[in-house]
Amino acid sequence: MSTWDDGSAPAAAPMGVANWVVAVVRFVLIAIVIFGLMGPMLVLRVLGFTTAAQGVVQLACDLVLRVMGLRVNRVGTPMKMRGGVVANHSSWLDIFVLNAVQRVLFVSKAEVAKWPLIGMIARSVGTVFIERKQSHAAKHRDTFQDRLGAGHRLLFFPEGTSTDGRRVLAFKPTLFAAFFDPGVQAEAWIQPLTVAYSAPSNRDVRYYGWWGDADFFPHFFNVLGQLKQGAVTVRFHEPVRVADVADRKVLARVTQEAVANGLADALHVG
Repeated sequence: MSTWDDGSAPAAAPMGVANWVVAVVRFVLIAIVIFGLMGPMLVLRVLGFTTAAQGVVQLACDLVLRVMGLRVNRVGTPMKMRGGVVANHSSWLDIFVLNAVQRVLFVSKAEVAKWPLIGMIARSVGTVFIERKQSHAAKHRDTFQDRLGAGHRLLFFPEGTSTDGRRVLAFKPTLFAAFFDPGVQAEAWIQPLTVAYSAPSNRDVRYYGWWGDADFFPHFFNVLGQLKQGAVTVRFHEPVRVADVADRKVLARVTQEAVANGLADALHVG
């Protein structure tokens, strides 16, 4: 799995005493939200009330973003059909943002399960961890078919890596193949989403991006410590019916174009 890195990175925002106080207070409040709601969410999931459990996840992520002070703007409507949701990927914040605006199950590369903090959260909310290899295609198909049969919508990042939030890389078609299985294709739809971050005033436009070999905790606390946050806009594009598309490569290209055009529009407006 390659990691995108253009060799540059924005300088961390300076952290004074006030920034650290705000960061610590927000961290404590976020921990209270996550661990306070994790118990009910796990109970609901164990009892088989997966839709209700995802509702708790959505509430928790919304509260986390409110604690952080990050404004979330939603444009368009989440689809109600079964299938997948695909989006560009630029930050660890994407997990909270995309869970806050809709009820989905994340599909993530296996190594995310081992990441500090984010891995724990990802495991607890029912993330589907996979190996992004063609040899695992049959396993992915069976997993996706089971989840879709249960009425879930699966969200994944076809770029396979995060960027600085200013571009959309080519979508890898591997995961799209599972939606062309005869047991899935007839009812499956894919909805492209564009996630566009606006940095706080006087910060690098790539401020919220987290990519390459950047350490998680320094970036995490730097973001938490911002006295006035920026915003993020999530644009829901028109869903694509899988049965209407020739193959996984075409589906990857069509959805990538929708996401990229949405980001270009957002950056131009911003």
